[in-house]
Amino acid sequence: MLVDPFGREITYVRISVTDRCDFRCVYCMAEHMTFLPKRDLLTLEELLRLSDVFIRMGVKKIRLTGGEPLVRRNIVWLIEQLGERVKRRELEELTITTNGSQLPQLAERIAAAGVRRINVSLDTLDPARFEAITRWGRFTQVMAGIEAAKAAGLAIKINMVALRGVNEDEFDRMIAWCGEQGFDLTLIETMPMGEIDGDRTAQYLPLSIVRRRLEEKWTLTDIPYRTGGPARYVRVEETGRRLGFITPLSHNFCESCNRVRVTCTGTMYMCLGQEDKAELREVLRTSESDGPVEAAIRAAIARKPKGHDFVIDRRHRRPAVARHMSVTGG
Repeated sequence: MLVDPFGREITYVRISVTDRCDFRCVYCMAEHMTFLPKRDLLTLEELLRLSDVFIRMGVKKIRLTGGEPLVRRNIVWLIEQLGERVKRRELEELTITTNGSQLPQLAERIAAAGVRRINVSLDTLDPARFEAITRWGRFTQVMAGIEAAKAAGLAIKINMVALRGVNEDEFDRMIAWCGEQGFDLTLIETMPMGEIDGDRTAQYLPLSIVRRRLEEKWTLTDIPYRTGGPARYVRVEETGRRLGFITPLSHNFCESCNRVRVTCTGTMYMCLGQEDKAELREVLRTSESDGPVEAAIRAAIARKPKGHDFVIDRRHRRPAVARHMSVTGG
């Protein structure tokens, strides 16, 4: 098992397969991004090899992220290979976080590969607002993707970033819609990562305030449900669905952290909100055996911090972490 200095078992790895995305969400990216050259990215074969190393070291859950993971060429091959690990019970779960744009053509193949549930990022149900938030996104395409995923039998959780003055009037509508569709919903505080075009401090909306507002209309019951991620869940009694809160700023979730993130270039971050990292790409490419890769991972886990340092810096208006979420893995 991988155990960090604070006795937390690391059983969950989020692996970014690309920094590219077909959207330019205002809280995540600048509109004109410079993406990494292909040579810097791990190949799909290298991503599979690294995943196998983590699995042998006790990792039970892998989530593929991006950027938008489904825009990576031939990504279904990697999904199918990891799905085989699930079918052989070497891996307990394989999940994907997506913006939904590629699901109309890929949902059935993803489900057939062994994926049972996905997270879809959707911050609004208003088409005009959706286009304003995503800049390049097409609302009808994403909704068609969600329908395709539902038809393929995938369990769907909607991820909604709470943005002050942008979508805070839609939380009730989103809860009701998710209830009608049979989806769970997670609300997420905006995270101070990477330079964007606007002022992120104006977007920050504490979910403690959101919950108090929601309780004026909905009956929210705390439940012990966990998916392995940072969300804390309640049951919405009126719909019977789960509602999660991810609160890196208003309520630090670090005490139960069981995960690390690997970027598409093979950089492992032991904490989303810290800059310490381990470079695994060269170890992968210069060693025929996996021993050096395992040693590099263990050495990095031994440096995993107790928690992150996320703050909204209203004085200097700069991100707490310079890298974009799309680089780290969303």
